[in-house]
Amino acid sequence: MARRTQTGHERIVAKAWDWIDFLMKRIFLLGFLIAAPAAAEDKLRDLCAERPGLDTPACTVDPGHLQMEVGLGDWTLDKQPDSRTDTFVTGAISARYGVGNSTEIRFGWTVYGHSRTRDHATGAVDRVSGIGDVTIGLKQNLSSPSGDGFSMALLPYAALPTGKNGIGAGDWGAGILLPASYALTQIFTLELTPEWDAAVDGDGKGRHSAYGSAAGLGVKLNEQWSMSVEGELIRDRDPAGHSTRALAGAYLAWQPKDRMQFDAGAQAGLNHTTPDVEVYFGITEKF
Repeated sequence: MARRTQTGHERIVAKAWDWIDFLMKRIFLLGFLIAAPAAAEDKLRDLCAERPGLDTPACTVDPGHLQMEVGLGDWTLDKQPDSRTDTFVTGAISARYGVGNSTEIRFGWTVYGHSRTRDHATGAVDRVSGIGDVTIGLKQNLSSPSGDGFSMALLPYAALPTGKNGIGAGDWGAGILLPASYALTQIFTLELTPEWDAAVDGDGKGRHSAYGSAAGLGVKLNEQWSMSVEGELIRDRDPAGHSTRALAGAYLAWQPKDRMQFDAGAQAGLNHTTPDVEVYFGITEKF
């Protein structure tokens, strides 16, 4: 019986799953090592959560510690003149592990996504469900890994096309972020996250340049509650048509204890090329 030859996409997905297996085994191993009783330990840094919000903090996870950030629920609405698309995502996982005083490695994956598009003219409904893409990356802090005072970092990443088209991008992508923050007072912090991406084309084949930045003002309400107001502009040079994504958002976060945070947030599109609204909530914990 003739053996079927794998397509190019199938080979990419198979390699991506090999990467997932490799990374997950090591994440679990790190978890067991972290769970083991430790000798006298220095005081941990304040929780450095990357969710919620549009900005990415420049601080890094304490060396030898694992931080899990999970998006429990996320709904996005995109209304166009001829269609309406609702996208639901749950289990957006980010695992971050400190490998040095100012360096962390990271692994991200979306467990499940569902997209529903309704055509206004015909009433036809198209549904897509499945897993999302895998991302891997490294954050190197350049100034103040705890995030105090002025803090800056480099964050290169790559995305592997493990997700189904409509949930995943369809091809590999990559990019680099330059997170920065400056504490104006003990209450107010300015945040900035410039980025450049080799973003996947809209048809899921090939890449193009996308660039821009998020910026915001973080507010520490008290020892447990914090919030931020933010905005983002991203210029996307897709061959099918250039566009600019414009977003404004706000979030609220609650820390019931030092190593755990619950969050909720919302953001709105400011032009017709940006999804109209996104609402989300999740949890972060450091081990």
